[in-house]
Amino acid sequence: QVRLVESGGGSVQTGGSLRLSCSASGDTYPFYCMAWFRQVPGKEREGVAAIHRNGTTNFADSVKGRFTISKDNAKNRVDLQMNILRPEDTAVYFCAAESAYCSVKGGLFIYWGQGTQVTVSA
Repeated sequence: QVRLVESGGGSVQTGGSLRLSCSASGDTYPFYCMAWFRQVPGKEREGVAAIHRNGTTNFADSVKGRFTISKDNAKNRVDLQMNILRPEDTAVYFCAAESAYCSVKGGLFIYWGQGTQVTVSA
């Protein structure tokens, strides 16, 4: 059984930064792909960033140039550095792992964390 645990959420003002981390435990192995998603109540979950085991990344258009994603393959940990945050970035952010198609659009991930709240005030 695989467990993903997110940390680093919180509240910040517009223009600020936050760093989210996600660590995997349990029956882990070097994941092919890890990613971050976010969801606002009443809306569909949105892919934010994904990173392949080889380091290739892809991002949602809304966060390009502001967010970066990094991964420690040995530790099965993925971080999301969020800069120049905007109120529309407010959401619950979820860590996800393992998808044959490593993309924020169309990737079907097997493992999910419980989520961490990010709130950006104007």
